[in-house]
Amino acid sequence: MITAGVDVGSLTGKTLILKDNEILSWSLISTGPDSSETAKEATDIALKEAGLSFDDIDYIVSTGYGRVVVPFSDKNITEITCHAKGAYWFFPRVRLILDMGGQDCKGIRCDDTGKVTNFAMNDKCAAGAGRSMEIMSGLLDTPLAEMGGLSLDIKNKLAPLSSTCVVFARTEVLGYLHEGTHKNDVLAGACEALADRVYTLLKRVGIEGDFVISGGIAKNIGVVKRIEQKVGLKANICFEPQIVGALGAAVFGREILGKKTAKKK
Repeated sequence: MITAGVDVGSLTGKTLILKDNEILSWSLISTGPDSSETAKEATDIALKEAGLSFDDIDYIVSTGYGRVVVPFSDKNITEITCHAKGAYWFFPRVRLILDMGGQDCKGIRCDDTGKVTNFAMNDKCAAGAGRSMEIMSGLLDTPLAEMGGLSLDIKNKLAPLSSTCVVFARTEVLGYLHEGTHKNDVLAGACEALADRVYTLLKRVGIEGDFVISGGIAKNIGVVKRIEQKVGLKANICFEPQIVGALGAAVFGREILGKKTAKKK
């Protein structure tokens, strides 16, 4: 049984191909202006990597911001449900999940089967999402991949930033730079502000049990370490935290197809 999960987010598109319970391949690309084209491109890449064609896929589930516009999916399922399912596949003891995407972040609680029992999302302000890190990257002329490590190397003292509004934080950053504040200290403030925002979110769903972080921000060690300190838990992070939703979608595809096959017997 071969299934695929297609996760079209606001910033990235991912496709993961699953054969029974084994990951065959996956892709990760930037989301273009046409979400359906992004889904097609990501899926083509994953298929090529696996040495398969569309005809070899038995069932496709789409998820994410652009899930409803994936023309070749058999079903679409919310990203909250898929991230819980994917996190559970990687870490079966998980009970608390933080998914940090480009435009929002979600705190998710699940039971011992990976089923969602509670969740909370940040409000409309991008201060609570990975997008805020992209804005800081541009302001501070620092690659995203380097921001986390630099934020832990504080030169003088952390430069506090607004944790409620990325617009206010931007003004504060420009002020600090004008004053000659070291870039690392400003980065520390940015990561701390995001961690504060996330901690408030996670408290709403309840902090306990094994903890998983998914999404691109899981690659930022400066944010991850600060979140871990606040929640008092070590974060479990898979080898590529941006494919968790796509994996969950593929797992759902396998389960749906399995039920349909069983009914026919």
